[in-house]
Amino acid sequence: MKQILVVGAGSVGGFFGAYLAKDNPHVSFLLRTKTRAAVALNGLTIRSANGSFTVHPRVASDVQELPKPDLIVLGVKAYDLDEVMDQIAPVLSRETVILTLQNGIDTEDRLIARLKRDCVVGGVAYIYSKIVEPGVIDHYKKGAVAIGELMGHESERLLKIKEIFAAAGIPCQLSKDIRRSKWEKMCWNCVFNPVTVLINDSVAKALDHPEMLSVIRQIVGEVTAISATLKVPLPLDMPERVVKATQEIRDIHTSMYDDWKAGRPTEIAYLNGYIVEKGRELGIPTPVNDALTAMINAITEKDKTGRGVLKIEGAVVQPLSFDRQALRQLPDDHQIVDVTTIMPGMRGRAISVKGLLDVPALNIDADHVTFHSVDGTYAATLTLQQARDFGLLLYELDGEPFPDGKGGPFRLITPGLGDLCANVKGVGRIEVTKGPGRDTRQTTCPPSS
Repeated sequence: MKQILVVGAGSVGGFFGAYLAKDNPHVSFLLRTKTRAAVALNGLTIRSANGSFTVHPRVASDVQELPKPDLIVLGVKAYDLDEVMDQIAPVLSRETVILTLQNGIDTEDRLIARLKRDCVVGGVAYIYSKIVEPGVIDHYKKGAVAIGELMGHESERLLKIKEIFAAAGIPCQLSKDIRRSKWEKMCWNCVFNPVTVLINDSVAKALDHPEMLSVIRQIVGEVTAISATLKVPLPLDMPERVVKATQEIRDIHTSMYDDWKAGRPTEIAYLNGYIVEKGRELGIPTPVNDALTAMINAITEKDKTGRGVLKIEGAVVQPLSFDRQALRQLPDDHQIVDVTTIMPGMRGRAISVKGLLDVPALNIDADHVTFHSVDGTYAATLTLQQARDFGLLLYELDGEPFPDGKGGPFRLITPGLGDLCANVKGVGRIEVTKGPGRDTRQTTCPPSS
């Protein structure tokens, strides 16, 4: 195993990859464009109380620009695995060995299903580190791995990987049951990754509340029920082991917490979400993990933007966004199933602007509403009363999104307003204001077509 390829330079891949590259010129990195540029310019830096250092390995964003690897170390997030498999496919041979260091349970099975050969060695990383910026990793605690063959035997390639890691100064333990090792870490991950996000604090905050011990038992109990059904039984005292093992790292945040704070995606689908999915397949209830998954998705989901999303902002207590499905859920008395009954010649389903403005709490002094087209070209301002009395927003035609060609996905019409009517196509933003806002209307009402 002369040539080693590390995929990713995040908090895990960056740390272990840097140690591997410290005294080994045959270690290269496959990186995203931004990280590749940073490492190519400044090197890959590990800052740690144990000693800081910088390495300057060979890097690329195209795997074919790097030496053909004998060993590939995957240090990417679980949700990036499919993309990575596509990227490394051109350099894989029947002799290539892949070592996984992902959270979650199914990485190895996904790789084997895709590659259809015995080329995967399972791994578990034990480390607390953070990405400071592309190419710079701060290391705080631990920094070891456990590796093992999926069938449990002690192979020549397994011993060679252990030798490579040991030579780099990385503690590397051989696991006779790597699947069990992964499930044991899964128990910890399913507890503290989502909980630290929900409480917006370190693991100590959870450990110090007696009420949380019961919750931890329930989370771990659901995980162990799934693992046992999948032929990986765990000890009955697994909840207590999770709590005990966490005492020495009680001050840390988690990777999910750090990802959330940095605006990155989380691995919830591959942790608690995986438990929920398997529970449904196997007929095992997982209500606590189900709740955690739903709450983390709600907390970490980025605000929807772009076409098909309508924002209400300005003089409101809390800005809101609506998509077509959300508009359909507003009360029936604000829905106009077909505006033909009100405005002959115009078809489509609409929601009254009054119904929309009833949802957000408006500032006390708000008195006007401006409707902006999504491209910023057109706008119309109505008084708050006019908007409530006459405004309709078309959002659907024949059960489908209102067509862009007819002014969709949201189109403002104001039947009954006479010469003051407003007709704004492609509405993307409704701004509540004190005093009039922007208005690009002509003095007379344009034809509705």
